[in-house]
Amino acid sequence: MKHIPQHTAIALAAALLAACGTQNRPAPQSSAQTKDVVAHQTPQPHDFRGLQSGFMGVVAYEARQLHDMPAAYAAPAAEASAKRTVAGKHAFIARPPAAPVLPRNTERYAAQDPNPVRSVAQEPVSTFSIDVDTGSYANTRRLLNNGSLPPAAAVRTEEIVNYFDYAYPQPQDDKPFAVNIETADSPWQPQAKLIRIGIKAKDTAVKTLPPANLVFLIDVSGSMSSEDKLPLVKKTLQILTEQLRPQDKVTLITYASGEKLLLPATSDKQKILAAINSLEAGGATHGEQAIQMAYREAGKHYIKNGINRILLATDGDFNVGITDFDTLKNLAAEKRKSGISLTTLGYGTGNYNDRLMEQLADAGDGNHSYIDNPAEARKVVQRQLSSTLATVAQDVKIQVEFNPAAVKEYRLVGYENRTLRQEDFNNDNADAGDIGAGHSVTALYEIIPAGAQGWLGGSRYQKTAPQEGSLKEYGYLKLRYKLPGQSKSLLIEQPIPARSVPLAQASRDTRWATAAASYAQMLQGGRYNGSQTWDGIAELARANAQPDPYGLHAEFLELIAKAKRLSSQRPDAEK
Repeated sequence: MKHIPQHTAIALAAALLAACGTQNRPAPQSSAQTKDVVAHQTPQPHDFRGLQSGFMGVVAYEARQLHDMPAAYAAPAAEASAKRTVAGKHAFIARPPAAPVLPRNTERYAAQDPNPVRSVAQEPVSTFSIDVDTGSYANTRRLLNNGSLPPAAAVRTEEIVNYFDYAYPQPQDDKPFAVNIETADSPWQPQAKLIRIGIKAKDTAVKTLPPANLVFLIDVSGSMSSEDKLPLVKKTLQILTEQLRPQDKVTLITYASGEKLLLPATSDKQKILAAINSLEAGGATHGEQAIQMAYREAGKHYIKNGINRILLATDGDFNVGITDFDTLKNLAAEKRKSGISLTTLGYGTGNYNDRLMEQLADAGDGNHSYIDNPAEARKVVQRQLSSTLATVAQDVKIQVEFNPAAVKEYRLVGYENRTLRQEDFNNDNADAGDIGAGHSVTALYEIIPAGAQGWLGGSRYQKTAPQEGSLKEYGYLKLRYKLPGQSKSLLIEQPIPARSVPLAQASRDTRWATAAASYAQMLQGGRYNGSQTWDGIAELARANAQPDPYGLHAEFLELIAKAKRLSSQRPDAEK
């Protein structure tokens, strides 16, 4: 048997191991999902171990390293190994250069399936709370702009629909909002109809708002150091501060490894801006104690019949103290009884806790926004300042009873984590969302008229007898709300007429809301989009886009194009 030089054997062994390691191993997983939370994980390259000596030691060392490496690093490492061993006849090798470390992505989202189709014969009543949050739209925009499709759990259809302004008529009476209903043909399911419920709250000029007692609660932990976090937080608060009036007061609290009252309540804009400009990131994230301090400080300066609100700016990555999701949510729910609300402003990439931020705002009777760029910061502050801070109606609930003589099936589009039990509608102790001055809220139901083919098949054993009743109504709409500071709710009710128009003849508001909902559903996988394509969504949006002060409609068209391009790159792409 011919003798093979030691260094040649080492090189051959390393090359063979590289080939095995890069071709036969399954690709590393890029995401993981738990029962309640979706978290994207980026695989990390293993650290190189200590040096090995001797022929077998070198081969074993190289083999272990190449097998443990992600495929992207294995082949170059094998080549480097061969060069090292061929270069000399000694068994000792130098420590390999460190492989590049990929950032670990731990973003968290609450997993939620779309609302299912309901049979009117079995469940004629649908009840849910309104939602005026917009964070999902900006967050999915950030993901698309970074070149990736958002996880389905990051997409909340109602927040994408309600991101835009709608020209619904304002109330002409003493009620805090007006209700507008329109029904049109659905672009998703043959023979289906879309019922669009639009709510418009009365507008209030900023100068006429009651005085505000605001607490800026700012995360300055080490995780907030990147440009899309603390620097963007400072920009947001600077814009807000410039719009404050002499009667408004601001308290500034920071937290990292501990909480700090950086600025006691003051109306001095220069002091507020100086405190904001002094913010620097560093330390762990101890959020729970800081939230407690924020409520205490807000309570000290509570303004009766005024605006009392905490603005929490963070990536939501709490990692010290009480970090349990339910405990933090329950804290916000308990503190809202004091008349102090909690708004969350989300920032950042890689460790953003969307689940916590959205649910904290819901529990704290506030709003949730995600801010991914300076333009969004300006929009959130300027466009939503009055509507976000000035509540005109609290605990707003919607209930629709469908007429079984006219409607066979229905599904609520979005609002998955806002659905309520039927009995909650008349229970004034059951919490629901608030609506601020000038806010518009849109909800969509897709229905199958009686006698038409729908989603649900027939039953062999449970035959549904023909329903008697008026064919003039698809259903009956009820809304409950409380005036600010009141404990007893008021009721608005009206029928939903059984008439519809082709979608092309519907109002521009209905068509735009349908395009936004179509986009959201497609990002979730398109289960209910039927034969609709990305091109069809783009055409619907393009036909109804209008110039707006922030260029939102034009931007939406760009996002549709990006989503289509990214979707076409998936192996399972069909649309």
